[in-house]
Amino acid sequence: MGGAERNARKKKQQQRATTAVSAARGASGDRSKVVIGIVVVAVLAVAVIGGVIWSKSGEKEPLAVPQDVTGVSAPIVREGGAVVVGKDSAKATIDLYEDFLCPACGTFKKAYGDEIKREIEAGTLKVKYHALPFLNKYSDPEGYSRDSANAALCAADEGKFWEYHETLFAKQPEEGGPGHTKEELVKLGTDLGITGDTFKQCVESGAHEADAQAELDAVKAGGNFGGTPTVMQDGKIVDWDDEDWLTNLVK
Repeated sequence: MGGAERNARKKKQQQRATTAVSAARGASGDRSKVVIGIVVVAVLAVAVIGGVIWSKSGEKEPLAVPQDVTGVSAPIVREGGAVVVGKDSAKATIDLYEDFLCPACGTFKKAYGDEIKREIEAGTLKVKYHALPFLNKYSDPEGYSRDSANAALCAADEGKFWEYHETLFAKQPEEGGPGHTKEELVKLGTDLGITGDTFKQCVESGAHEADAQAELDAVKAGGNFGGTPTVMQDGKIVDWDDEDWLTNLVK
């Protein structure tokens, strides 16, 4: 019931937003100018305040496991550079290409993450997660996309992929800023209950970097990859801008 209520509220909010946009478009020219002026001033004010706050902090959010992050009740298997979550008997199988630095991937996760988990646990959906080093040059220093993709695959070897994946998006660093270090990525595994030196060595050595890069090379070679996030079914791109895309897939 909680999930249904959240979905209903989400749809109402989207409908209200659409109505507001339509109303603004239908306003007179003079009124539009006033509205635009107000919006510009507001945006500039937010930008200035945000810049001051960022310059004062100068630090990214610590990589700690949120209280609401839990595991998923479904089979999880690493297959090279991909991690498959869900039952083989699921009605629909999708490939989800993402990057732990990608802001749009974070937005996608917030919009559809809970729904995807519900369908996986219901046995109606199987997801092949492809963590890509797509934005590898867009952290400072470079390399966070690669390091985080590798670490997630290392976590999959230890049976902690889901929790690790969820935490990396919950604590996503800003594009263009510093990513979480290998030391922090190792500590996250420890915080999730991974013991022994195998995980630490996997993260520090970049044991699965070639696997993650191979996934990126393969999807690019397919010719219809436009960036992250991308959802595909049977090699065809799924339009996830349609809020009912997942419901339609698992009907």
